[in-house]
Amino acid sequence: MEELTLTILMPCLNEAETLAFCVTQAMTALSDSGVSGEVLVADNGSTDGSQAIALGLGARVVDVPIRGYGAALMAGIEAARGKYVMMADADASYHFDHLPRFLPKLEAGDDLVMGNRFSGTIEAGAMPALHRYLGNPVLSFVGRLFFGIPVRDFHCGLRAFRRDAMLGLGLRTIGMEFASEMIVKASLAKMRISEVPTTLSPDGRSRAPHLKTWRDGWRHLRFLLLYSPRWLFFNPGVAIFFLGALVSIWLLPHAQRVGRWTLDVDTLTYSLGAVMVGAHISVFAVSAKVFGTLEGFLPEDPKFERLFKFITLEVGLIFGALLVLAGFGILGYAVHLWRLAGFGDLSATRMLRLTLPSATCFMLGVEAIFGSFFLSLLGLKRR
Repeated sequence: MEELTLTILMPCLNEAETLAFCVTQAMTALSDSGVSGEVLVADNGSTDGSQAIALGLGARVVDVPIRGYGAALMAGIEAARGKYVMMADADASYHFDHLPRFLPKLEAGDDLVMGNRFSGTIEAGAMPALHRYLGNPVLSFVGRLFFGIPVRDFHCGLRAFRRDAMLGLGLRTIGMEFASEMIVKASLAKMRISEVPTTLSPDGRSRAPHLKTWRDGWRHLRFLLLYSPRWLFFNPGVAIFFLGALVSIWLLPHAQRVGRWTLDVDTLTYSLGAVMVGAHISVFAVSAKVFGTLEGFLPEDPKFERLFKFITLEVGLIFGALLVLAGFGILGYAVHLWRLAGFGDLSATRMLRLTLPSATCFMLGVEAIFGSFFLSLLGLKRR
């Protein structure tokens, strides 16, 4: 089968009101640009005759039994005959005649070219204020912060890419978060990503859109968090650990006054608890990184691999054993003070300044020992 230059792909679920307009516009864009291509509709189970409309206008239709925006697009990408794929919703909100803005970027070597509605035009009534001023900017900022992706409009539905490069990413999500997965995985794979300005017009349908603001916004954010163990686990874990450790060191010698407040062993209890929580979250971070790399969710990280050459099972066991011994040492000193008092009553405040750190050392030591075994188990396949 001869490969075409471009496939214009539209996911479709009951889009009879606007599909004819979109297919006609896409066909005209291919013709006016002199590009050898096709219009492909990935139908997600329409019951309003969308399939017949698309076929009647010369488009190709692929049936996708698995429901979901991502499922429809992934099936369409797999069925596409073009070297490049340009995708957009079939709701008349995107302009397929912007094809000349995307194709030169792909031919120049870019792997993924995103439309940017904020640097282009957002027509009146095209985007709800909540999406325009909160949802999209916040999620786009999180994506740039977590992954360093040079994209300012993470959720623009008009984008173009190299088909073979996209198939090589192993995209998995079937819902609206597919839009984020595509960008994140392309970035992690070191693909060339760029943006071009585009226009968003009001949805041409009379019914409500498939997008659900809070549900799908959360699914996008959840995906970004799960694909960044550093921001989900490691950074918070390290911050909590060191904050707890600093406060604990400050309170260990004696109570401290801050204005009219006195901070004593009660505060010390919580600060040492923060040390434990931070350490536990940090172990989650390393475990998630190892698991994600092994399962192919995350790319190999040379710096992380080099770290494992020094932090081995044996190093973790020794470190954990030293912490347990430190706990016994502090406990031994506390028992010694109790013996000097004839095993009678002691100052509760004074003893808590010993028993709390001792218990913390015990728990951190056990965490280090069994955490090292668990990480070693995860790393068996890697090694």
